[in-house]
Amino acid sequence: MHAKRWTLLFLGLLFSCASQADDIVERGRYLATIGDCASCHTARNGKPLAGGRVIGTPFGTIPAPNLTPDPDTGIGRWTADDFYRALHEGKGHDGTSLYPAFPFPSYTKVTRADSDAMFAWLKSLPPVHQPALQDTLRFPYRMRWLMGSWRTMFFDKGEYEADASQTKAWNRGAYLVQGLGHCNECHARRNSFGAAVTDPYLAGGIVPVQNWYAPDLSTGPHGGLAGWTEADIVSLLKTGRSPRGTALGPMAEVVMKSTRHLTDDDLAAIATYLVALPQRPARPLGESAAGWKDLVANGKTTYDKHCASCHAGDGRGKGDAYPPLDANPTVTEPTGINAIRVVLSGGFAPATEGNPRPYSMPPFSQRLSDDEVAGVVSYIRQAWSNRAIAVSPEDVRAYRSVPGE
Repeated sequence: MHAKRWTLLFLGLLFSCASQADDIVERGRYLATIGDCASCHTARNGKPLAGGRVIGTPFGTIPAPNLTPDPDTGIGRWTADDFYRALHEGKGHDGTSLYPAFPFPSYTKVTRADSDAMFAWLKSLPPVHQPALQDTLRFPYRMRWLMGSWRTMFFDKGEYEADASQTKAWNRGAYLVQGLGHCNECHARRNSFGAAVTDPYLAGGIVPVQNWYAPDLSTGPHGGLAGWTEADIVSLLKTGRSPRGTALGPMAEVVMKSTRHLTDDDLAAIATYLVALPQRPARPLGESAAGWKDLVANGKTTYDKHCASCHAGDGRGKGDAYPPLDANPTVTEPTGINAIRVVLSGGFAPATEGNPRPYSMPPFSQRLSDDEVAGVVSYIRQAWSNRAIAVSPEDVRAYRSVPGE
């Protein structure tokens, strides 16, 4: 009788441990989704997380490594300590400094418990034997010992510390945005050493090599998302569209592979944090391209002919199908890059559960000249309530040959 009781107790403990292990692995999968690991560590048509995607930087290309548990080409010989050190300190299994194309300046804020859960999930994946590709970093950037100086100047390690003066939701949002979400890696300008500027935080900047402008994320006056509500932010992250605009370019991939999978609570927490970002000072508009008045006048004609049927004459768009252009951050961002690229190469929103058949905008690169594109972009950047500088035909030429995605 006692033996049977002990057997049942042992089996209960065994099943309990197995259930806890499964829970940790599932939590790790979710956390890796928040971190959008697949976007960099999965090559096109490649095995999930097996590496091979080449990350472009102004200093050369860096291939993303294999994160499957293959012992020879992946992380099969790594320990949980090794993985935490990679996230927290930017150091590899052998102690070498990792390049900041891997966003360890943000991942350093990830807690040890979350790091261990992510590692448990990665170790549960099928191992894929896929040797690493060679980087093409130019001299002297390929000299890893220089990373010591870079880290001294630009890297502050440390897990996220909750702000006791803020709510639980705000702290959760701050942890996700600053850490796993690594939002400042795109939504910030970079200095000449490739380091993201953190003051002011999330103030917007050109994504290197990809040449899209990631907007300032402040919702206050003069912010890149001025006037956006928490509901607008949640809608964009969950479905790829909102009453204020649509996710395009690199952000469409972020929504597709990451944010649409987040829980409602985490999406709400991110929105809570973003709407609390400090207001931005008013920025001078700068000077528009020469001859901008003629460009704008001609641009209105082009707009009425090619654009108004979808986006409406008043720039307010039409329902859920066609986004507004009035007060749309894709239109009004400081550089004009995004609007130019969308007109030339088209706009393709992600397909999500909340927007399973998104309307796409066709490319006009074959139908409009550089002057016409510059005109229509300049017009929409200054029409209605928009007050952004005009762009020039030379600006259009610079991006005509750049891929749209």
